[in-house]
Amino acid sequence: MRVEKDFIGEVKLPDDVYYGIHTYRALKNFPKTGEIINESFIWAMFMIKKSAALLNYELGYIDKKICDAIVNACDEWEILKKEIVVDPLSGGAGTSINMNVNEVVANKATEFLEGKKSEYIVKPLEHVNLHQSTNDVFPTAGKIAIIKELRELIENIIKLQDEIQKKEKEFIGIKKIGRTQLMNAVPILLGQEFGAWADALSRDRWRLYKVEERIRSVNIGGTAIGTGIAAPKQYILKIASKVREITRIGIAKAENLIDNTQNLDVFSEVSGLLKSLAVNLIKISNDIRLLVLMQFMK
Repeated sequence: MRVEKDFIGEVKLPDDVYYGIHTYRALKNFPKTGEIINESFIWAMFMIKKSAALLNYELGYIDKKICDAIVNACDEWEILKKEIVVDPLSGGAGTSINMNVNEVVANKATEFLEGKKSEYIVKPLEHVNLHQSTNDVFPTAGKIAIIKELRELIENIIKLQDEIQKKEKEFIGIKKIGRTQLMNAVPILLGQEFGAWADALSRDRWRLYKVEERIRSVNIGGTAIGTGIAAPKQYILKIASKVREITRIGIAKAENLIDNTQNLDVFSEVSGLLKSLAVNLIKISNDIRLLVLMQFMK
């Protein structure tokens, strides 16, 4: 066991864990909901810490030894992701999750410098979280994760749309009865039905593609409330570009960092678009289920 201290007192932590006392306090303060933090989000958090370290070194705020140690720690995010143990629904706008990441990176970076966990040669706040706030790191990581996940989703929609369009061509010569309220109505081609499903998926695909334009605008560099307080001007101006370089996700610094910090309506927009996709997928599935059922009922 090892000991860490804060203003409340001291706690004993297992030698094998990389998180620190703030994470320990969060585990005690917030109940476990059973929810799991999205892996893309964890990756984005580590990449933001890596980006900040590189930029802070370039601007002269940390030395190369500290920078390299942080970068090396962040590059091991797949090994360290199991150490991000704070519940995703913990209070405080993500503060404890941000600190969980800071402590894990700091302890791993300290080991790279031949120190021991909790020795904090690399400090969670003064080094790993330098010129950052939960309020700009957390939503920026969320947007990066959404873009990454949406791109994967769109690729799968494209594949599904392509398969349905193949069936549209294959079935274009098959005549059947169209139904309203499950009652026989008027003739339709089976290929036409498949074509309608393909068009519905095309709309979903386009809506999700276009929303990325608004997700790309991030508030990293705005620190606590979007004013960039406690961060130097050059850091504020360059950090979004550095994160874009490291993640290879095309984010950009928001024109109004205050607005982008306090207003996160784009998350609601994405949620609404995913609901629209879900409605179409359920509808298509039910249509196919009914087609099969009607065949068996003949």
